[in-house]
Amino acid sequence: MISSMPSELSLSVGQYSDKGRKETNQDFHGVLIPGEPLLSMKGIAVVLTDGISSSDVSRVASESAVKSFLTDYYCTSETWSVKTSVQRVIAATNSWLHAQTRRGRHPYDSDKGYVCTLSAIVFKSTTAHIFHIGDCRVYRVAGNTLEQLTDDHRVVISSAESYLGRALGVNPRIEIDYRPVALEAGEVFVLATDGVYEYVSPRFITETIAANADDLDSAARVIVQASFDQGSPDNLTVQIVRVDQLPDAETGELMRVPELPLPPLLEARAVFDGYRIIREIHASSRSHIYLATDMSTDGLVALKIPSIDLRDDQAYLRRFMIEEWVARRIDSPHVLKPQVQSRPRHYLYAAMEFVEGQTLTQWMIDNPRPDLETVRKIVEQIASGLNAFHQKEMLHQDLRPDNIMIDATGTVRIIDFGSTRVAGVAEALPAAGEDILGTVQYTAPEYFLGTIGTPQADLYSLGVIAYQMLTGELPFGASAARARTRSQQRKLKYRSAANGDRNIPVWIDGALRKAVHPDPAGRYDALSAFVFDLRHPNPAYLSSSAPLLERNPVIFWQCVSLLLAGCVAALLLHAAFLR
Repeated sequence: MISSMPSELSLSVGQYSDKGRKETNQDFHGVLIPGEPLLSMKGIAVVLTDGISSSDVSRVASESAVKSFLTDYYCTSETWSVKTSVQRVIAATNSWLHAQTRRGRHPYDSDKGYVCTLSAIVFKSTTAHIFHIGDCRVYRVAGNTLEQLTDDHRVVISSAESYLGRALGVNPRIEIDYRPVALEAGEVFVLATDGVYEYVSPRFITETIAANADDLDSAARVIVQASFDQGSPDNLTVQIVRVDQLPDAETGELMRVPELPLPPLLEARAVFDGYRIIREIHASSRSHIYLATDMSTDGLVALKIPSIDLRDDQAYLRRFMIEEWVARRIDSPHVLKPQVQSRPRHYLYAAMEFVEGQTLTQWMIDNPRPDLETVRKIVEQIASGLNAFHQKEMLHQDLRPDNIMIDATGTVRIIDFGSTRVAGVAEALPAAGEDILGTVQYTAPEYFLGTIGTPQADLYSLGVIAYQMLTGELPFGASAARARTRSQQRKLKYRSAANGDRNIPVWIDGALRKAVHPDPAGRYDALSAFVFDLRHPNPAYLSSSAPLLERNPVIFWQCVSLLLAGCVAALLLHAAFLR
């Protein structure tokens, strides 16, 4: 297989994998050669993973890790270095694998969990960027032998016993070895699993590659077969990469651009990076959004540029840069999609699809008393979009009516991912003491305590939105935003949605009450359970246990007045009897 970057870097790649003497092949491997502009901006990625034999789901881990690497790396911002991009991608994948183990049949036994090793090379310009976790190996051919470029993360107890000291999916956080290597034309790199390199000699590998220089796939196949013939009991995988041509020095430097400049404020009719600006859609202290036409396709797009006021805030810029990557990782009809980038980018901005419609804020103004079924349909679509975030181990963290769009067909989309938390990616997390990223009226109470959020935090925000659509108010009024301690939060009084003249069923009120519980442990375990209870009366909520004063204060005070009147009448009768 031959690949090339336009008049620059040219590689030849061969690879082969076999299950060997095992029932299944838990190795997984892949190469991705993108089209332009990603080919120039991101390079070519080669990745190899190896599952652990003690786990029945390790093959799933290996396959997921390779697919995530090859997909997510090319979704990262062009402003990130190769090292930053890959480390964030691997960290996110590691967190996802670890979470899958915790949800599985053996939540605390990593030997039976979603665990694998990983080695990868990203070839960009004149550098090979090597990333490594575990005991797959990366070599460089050096004459008739192999130079090992990675260290095995295997702890040896004795000649007969050892264990992996580091692997994907074992812990919530992962330490990744990184090594940049300057490239030379004609160099050959080899990636191999332990089922291969422990059973054939370096000399055999180099001689086989030299003998099959015109067909590296055949070279890989011969090496794997020889390992099998030598008695290897394991899965067997080899990847061979030859550098056929390097870019010239000037082009190589252009491809190393470390970051993109910040764009200026844009004006109508201006031409900007291949787009013609039509008008400004939105401006705030956090960003500026413009409607524009892609001059190559005539399609409408929304361009988002960083806030002028926050351009010296590095934490803000890191969150801005991660926003488009978040959108690229998610495939849901209820989450805003990024614009396909068809040319090199010269400024820092995000290009997203343009949704012709209105925000949920405006929708609620136009529809102050919506029927229950309409609210259900909106909530179900928002929940579907949130679930797409949660499946990727991401939290939106700023769900509010202004960040929800409804188009002319009634389709709901979640927008604005600047506050999204990606599990395992420290740069996406709010630092200790940082201001709340979301909007306080819709922010889960635990964030005010400095707690890292869970899916129940997004559920809380959805519950507040559902409550507001049905009642026009907030479930705790303004008091929730002022409750900054556990003691204050325990004193929050929920305002029953069943009060008033909107005829909201008591079981709907019960579902809302549970969704917005101040304590995340008191909320639903899953979004699907909340959505289900909005359509199916939960017996637990048919007879509310809340005090009558909270459920219906009018009836409460009528009863109190009647009781007091009875007491007065009794006292009058008693006084008359005494006379």
